[in-house]
Order: sequence, then C-alpha cells, then structure tokens
Amino acid sequence: MLTCDLHVHTNHSRDGESSVEDILARASAMGLDAIAITDHDTIAGVAEAVALMSQVLVIPGIEVSTRQGHLLALGVEEIIPSGLDVLETIAIGRQMGAVLILPHPFHLWRHGVARKLNAALAAVDAIESFNSRYIVGSANRKAARAAKRLGKTSVGGSDAHNARFLGYGWTAIDAPREVSAVLAAIRSGKTVPGGRMTPLRSYTRQSIRNSWRRFSRRVRPR
Repeated sequence: MLTCDLHVHTNHSRDGESSVEDILARASAMGLDAIAITDHDTIAGVAEAVALMSQVLVIPGIEVSTRQGHLLALGVEEIIPSGLDVLETIAIGRQMGAVLILPHPFHLWRHGVARKLNAALAAVDAIESFNSRYIVGSANRKAARAAKRLGKTSVGGSDAHNARFLGYGWTAIDAPREVSAVLAAIRSGKTVPGGRMTPLRSYTRQSIRNSWRRFSRRVRPR
C-alpha cells in the first residue's frame, strides 16, 4: 500500500511558495511514497522534478483552469489548454490518457466545478473527497457523498502550496510503486483518502498574500 499526496503545488504555480527540490525533500522526510505535482496550467514543475530523480515517485500532472473551475489531470506531461468548458477539457484529457479528478468540487471560493456544473462529477474518474485546505469540513463530506452516490473513486490531497503542508491530505493506494500502476489503481478505486486540515491561520495568511499578489498585478503600471 502506497501513501500518496495527489495534489501538490510548487513555485511553478503562480501561488506556489516552495521549490521543487524542497517539495521532494519534504516528501522524502515525511515517508511519502509518491506525490502528484499538479501546478496551475503548467508542467514546468513536473519536468524539473523528474530530472531530479528523487527517491519519491513523481506522478506527472496539471491543475487545469477550466471555465467552470479547476480540474486535475494525472499522468500527462503536456499542457492542457486552460479556459475551456470543463467537459471539453475532460474530453481532451481522455484523449491524452489522463486520470481526471475533480478537486475541491464544492468549495465556494476555490474554483469548485460542481457548484457550477454538477454533471462534471459523473464525467471524471475520481473525486477529491478530502482536501486539507478547507476551513470547514462540510464541503469534503459533500464530495465524499457525491463520490459514493456516483460510484466514483475517492482520493485525498493536501493541495499544499508550501512544502511544510505536504501530506496533510493523502491517499492510500493499493498498487506497486510505478506511475502506470498508481494511475490504474485510481481508475479501479483501490484508494482510501484521509488527512488533517491545514492550520487555519496558515491557510488564511496564504490566501490573503495570494489575493494581494493578484491585486498588485492588476494595478501595476504598464
């Protein structure tokens, strides 16, 4: 049984804070078997991680910004275009052989797809039923109920944007330590999600800092 964090950001994400090297070092120190690097709309972090040849298994991925919200695609090493309808994005991911996961599907402020298009829940391979960056757990519970109702695989992830929060959300996966085997196990539902919540003060501080960054970019003189 592998312990995997399937939702991790590096500083290649616009709101990520830790280098790829620091993320891998932290994952190794914590005893994680695998992590999925899922930076926002870029695979640069994946390429860097693979080149470092870490002891931790790196699952390539990307968190795509669709018209309705965010979508995780695992097993891809190419960019999936952002800004498209989520069902169109899912179709593209399918053509690329990706495992498709709806992260934080019911989150009010963090691009939860299911709040705008409930049909997307049925179109993916798995639903993130534990995300460590929720202020309250009701949205996680709602995601878990949706996964059970639809017969979808449940997964967990930290959604860490800083290395110190890596592994706060995790997925136990019954698979050999190979990318293809992990992806197949997710498709087959051989997973158990779990974790603990990111400390509220840390999550809030990071959210404020990222909001300020976005505001500063909008008002910066050209």
